[in-house]
Amino acid sequence: MQLRDRIRSEGGFTLVELLVAIVIIGIITIPLSGTVVSALKNTTTTEERMDLSHDAQLSSSYFARDVAAVGIRDYDNVNGNSLPFKPSVQLNAAYNQGGYTCGAVGTPTAAVRLLSDSWDPADSMTSPKTVVIAYYLKTVAGSIELHRLKCSGSDTPVDVPIAHNVKSGSVTVTCSSTCESADVPNEITFRLMATKPSVGDYPITLNGQRRQS
Repeated sequence: MQLRDRIRSEGGFTLVELLVAIVIIGIITIPLSGTVVSALKNTTTTEERMDLSHDAQLSSSYFARDVAAVGIRDYDNVNGNSLPFKPSVQLNAAYNQGGYTCGAVGTPTAAVRLLSDSWDPADSMTSPKTVVIAYYLKTVAGSIELHRLKCSGSDTPVDVPIAHNVKSGSVTVTCSSTCESADVPNEITFRLMATKPSVGDYPITLNGQRRQS
């Protein structure tokens, strides 16, 4: 009897034991693999949502600051203590709209351009520089990006992508009053939709209020 037990112990698993082990492993592995796949999907969704949220925060910060400064003055028509504005918001604007150049031939049409005065004593004590900030869409590697292009007088233009994966046709710009009037609107809203496969459409709303009065 002892010899038999010794022989059996040296022989390893029986076929039945091996089959039982395989079945148990299968029972454990199938739900476990499902859990792993689900976790990976959730991780991807979370990362992509964070990317979109970061773009929303960055673009919102830029836009609020730009709208706060919007407004170029009409220094040729001073009326007593009143210094009226010129039209300072341009919609669907070319790079040289209204004689204010920002960019070059080939620069995409801007969804909106915001104009403002900038005083720099190093340049002039009598006349300000005109700052032009253009928000335009550009396709890069098959994906649409929202860019912010800033031109300040003769300074080198600064072009920064501030939102990615913008959905085609989703951009709209609205104002609290007529956007392109010399009665510069107090509030401007820029809406777009960003999109990623695991998240779907992600609405982004940029708001700004004019500081000048």
